[in-house]
Amino acid sequence: MEKTIVATGKTIDAAVEAALAQLGLDRDSVSVQVLQQAKPGFLGFGAQLAKVQVTYEVPDEPKKEAPKSALGSASRSKQKVNNPAPAPKAEQPKAESKPEPKKEAPKAPKQEAPKQERQSKQPKPEKKAEAVKEVKQPEQPKVYAPVEPGSIEEKIEVFIKGLLENMGSNAVPHAVKGEDNTYHVELVGEDLGYLIGRRGDTLDAIQHLANYSVNRGVDGYIRINVDAEQYRAKREDSLRKYARKKAQQVLKARRRTTLEPMNAYERHVIHSALQEMENITTHSTGTEPNRRVVIEYVR
Repeated sequence: MEKTIVATGKTIDAAVEAALAQLGLDRDSVSVQVLQQAKPGFLGFGAQLAKVQVTYEVPDEPKKEAPKSALGSASRSKQKVNNPAPAPKAEQPKAESKPEPKKEAPKAPKQEAPKQERQSKQPKPEKKAEAVKEVKQPEQPKVYAPVEPGSIEEKIEVFIKGLLENMGSNAVPHAVKGEDNTYHVELVGEDLGYLIGRRGDTLDAIQHLANYSVNRGVDGYIRINVDAEQYRAKREDSLRKYARKKAQQVLKARRRTTLEPMNAYERHVIHSALQEMENITTHSTGTEPNRRVVIEYVR
């Protein structure tokens, strides 16, 4: 029977010698077939070793059929011996006397089980109904009344709507008149985050442009406050908490502190939050847009 091995070397002769050394044979006992010539490559890159296939003969292995037949006969003999074993099991007709336990199983408990299941399932629909009601209660969209033609509210909405369209936004402005010639504008729509901007910078810019445009050619001064997703109220609440926290630090250290730059509206919130606090006074310093609030300790 013939077998083959593959060996490699820097040259064909080196590959053949490596195969002969592995097999322990001489050159005349094998036949060699060159599979790949050696390639030096370029600057050490792409180099390939020579590859040869060496064929040699080995004695045929004897076939081991006798053990297989022995195993087959042994397995057959075991089956023949084991087959009569279940015969005595056929002598178990005594199992026919098992109808007696049927009398011990009363039908009453089977009828009680479904009743308990029905009683446990009855309150579940009520809980589901309550859960659905709780989800539907908060859904109360705001309803805005249409503005009158030619009114200040219409002028404000038309300007801001055009501004938002140029910004690529589909938000809708709703203007409502408040006290002291002040108009509150609420932006309604989706993805209003970029209209608010970082710390409300974009929202302040929209508000500033609206005030500048609407007040041209109008007697008196109209104040316009633009808001989205109740950002102004949330920002005021966080500024008040921030101001009180800083004031407490000033009281403990008895040293003044300067806050980060804020716009006029945010500085006004800080001053209002601390104006009635004992041993604390506030004032603004610097120039826009880096004007800041200073919190000082006073005796």
